[in-house]
Amino acid sequence: AMKVVCRTSFLLLSITICCSLTEKLSNGSSPNIIIMLMDDMGWGDLGVLGQPSKETPNLDAMATQGMLLTNFYTANPLCSPSRAALLTGRLPVRNGFYTTNAHARNAYTPQEIVGGISKDEILLPEMLKKKGYVSKIVGKWHLGHRPQYLPLQHGFDEWFGSPNCHFGPYNSSFRPNIPVYNNSEMIGRYYEEFKIDLRSGESNLTQMYLMEGMDFIQRQTQAKQPFFLYWAPDATHAPVYASKSFLGKSQRGRYGDAVMELDYSVGQILSLLHGLGIEKNTFVFFTSDNGAALISSPHEGGSNGPFLCGKETTYEGGMREPAIAWWPGHIKEGTVSLQPANVMDLFTTSLALAGISPPDERMLDGLDLTPVLLNVSHKLDRPIFFYRGNEMMAVRLGQYKAHYWTWSNSWEEFHKVSSSFSELCPFSVSQLLRFLCHISTAPNLSETHQHFSLFVLSKEYQDVLQSVSAVVQQHQKTLVPGMPQLNMCDLAVMNWAPPGCEKLRKCLEPPKSSPWKCDWPH
Repeated sequence: AMKVVCRTSFLLLSITICCSLTEKLSNGSSPNIIIMLMDDMGWGDLGVLGQPSKETPNLDAMATQGMLLTNFYTANPLCSPSRAALLTGRLPVRNGFYTTNAHARNAYTPQEIVGGISKDEILLPEMLKKKGYVSKIVGKWHLGHRPQYLPLQHGFDEWFGSPNCHFGPYNSSFRPNIPVYNNSEMIGRYYEEFKIDLRSGESNLTQMYLMEGMDFIQRQTQAKQPFFLYWAPDATHAPVYASKSFLGKSQRGRYGDAVMELDYSVGQILSLLHGLGIEKNTFVFFTSDNGAALISSPHEGGSNGPFLCGKETTYEGGMREPAIAWWPGHIKEGTVSLQPANVMDLFTTSLALAGISPPDERMLDGLDLTPVLLNVSHKLDRPIFFYRGNEMMAVRLGQYKAHYWTWSNSWEEFHKVSSSFSELCPFSVSQLLRFLCHISTAPNLSETHQHFSLFVLSKEYQDVLQSVSAVVQQHQKTLVPGMPQLNMCDLAVMNWAPPGCEKLRKCLEPPKSSPWKCDWPH
């Protein structure tokens, strides 16, 4: 196969990169931890990363008060696997959040999925209990909706939100609407008790998620309990929604309205931390689960900035995420880190902040970022692996990225893909093209355009190929895939009768079980 090498280094907006030492971890109590995970929000949706529509003043301020990580990646270009990776610190191919039904296919947890997060996986809230943390998830879970897979069975103490995407509305005779839970019982369903107006885009869900998060913070502060808040709103996932006071306020339509409301919510949470006097004892990290969904553009999809393609692909647009770390008095203000990092690092970093040793009986893919966060000049030498399903599609090593696959489908399957997607991501047709890129001043071209290529026989190409190949071989040699959890579907396991439905008289009769191998077109 043809091998090409492209040039890629990085020019970043007008934030000064500061290399001075920052304050070390104090000897006080373990800090509170808040992870804010957006849904389908792209790298280019923040003003601090070049978005001109002025929708994110609070996030931009958060970046100036903390650290902007410009080379931060997800673990998979689709929602469920990336969330499983965050909470386990392990690649989806290790934790089981993948499928083997077809080659290199993205899979997730629609309500007909049979599987979910394995009982053998150790999630972050389970580990944090060792130091007395109280944990709550607000928003989208997406790691399985059957009772044994729900958050309170995997370390969380509280939950307000939903197990699945807010798709719908459905006719309950063939597909039930998605339930909304308060802790271990449903309290209603989307489009019924929890309204989403598809015509206008109006819904109060983000405000509910904000209030739930703030209430939890206040209660734990009053109880003097260290806490972990996993705040995972889903307003920027199609169908996009916002509350009435934000609809029509942005320059980017309904999607921009949703971004504005999420930005407002982030500002409210940070203001609350200041008001309670706990900002110096609370580590906050903001990011997204995968790149913006170009297939939902222009009205319900975001921006991946200068990067190629988006959600579902392992190009930069699908995998590189906005990321801000905030911890006043510890992380130096206004810093920018070019350190390649990954959402799985949040697992290991959170444990380090809490003073907990990571589990040693399993392979972890996440690294401890505290040396980088507390000393921006510190560099971690590490690869970033890009997976779809159980196929390693690409790897980044230093400033180089090697693509082993760019599109996983056969030509026949490719032509079934939406034409709008292929127009937005034209290079997805290169199904077997293998090439190396050097991350450059033209990141949108770096992965595709031969103008930025090095001659295949050049010494740089050969040296990089040798280094990358050694890393890939070592990774594959030690990789033990987990049991795939996303292979089987069955209409009988959908949300017909979730826990708590009896009290609401909202239990529905499921059809007869008839499992099949899920078809994943992603």
